[in-house]
Amino acid sequence: MPNGFVRLARGTRRLLLRCEDLLLVGMLCGMILLAMLQIVLRNLWNTSLVWGDPSLRIAVLWVTLLGAMAATRERHHIHIDLISRLLPPRARAYTRVLTDLFSSLICGVLAWVSGRFVLYEWQDGNILFASLPAWAGEIILPIGFAVMSLRFLASAVADLGKDEAR
Repeated sequence: MPNGFVRLARGTRRLLLRCEDLLLVGMLCGMILLAMLQIVLRNLWNTSLVWGDPSLRIAVLWVTLLGAMAATRERHHIHIDLISRLLPPRARAYTRVLTDLFSSLICGVLAWVSGRFVLYEWQDGNILFASLPAWAGEIILPIGFAVMSLRFLASAVADLGKDEAR
C-alpha cells in the first residue's frame, strides 16, 4: 500500500510540475506574440488593441512569479554564497538550512500580505480592464509566494535530513 501511495504522489508531483512549466511557457509565448502584434498594429495601421498593454503588464507579473517558482523548484534562484564558500562542508550545510528557512519565512510573509491585498481588491470590486476583476490578475502573487515558501521549507527539511544521515 505505501508503495502505491508513493508512486501516486510522485506522479501527481510530476504532473503539477509539468503544468507549471506549460503555463510558464504558454504565458511567455503569448506575451511575446501579443507584444509583436501590438508593435505591428501601431507601426502599420496606427492602432492597437485596447486591452493589449494592460494584458502585457499582468502577463509580466505572472511570468515573473512562475519563473521564480520554477527557479526555487530547481534551486536555481539567486543567492549570495560568498561566505558559505569559505566555510567547511558541515557549516555550509547548516548555513544553507538557515538561509532556506529565512527565505521560507520571508516568502510566507509576502504570501500573507499579498493574499490580503488580493482580498481587498476582490472586496473593492476593482477592475483591471474590460470586465476582468483586478484580483484575477493579481492572484498569482499569494500563490507564487506560498509555493516558494513551501519549496524553501522543503529544501531546508531535506538538507536537515541529509545532514542527519551522515
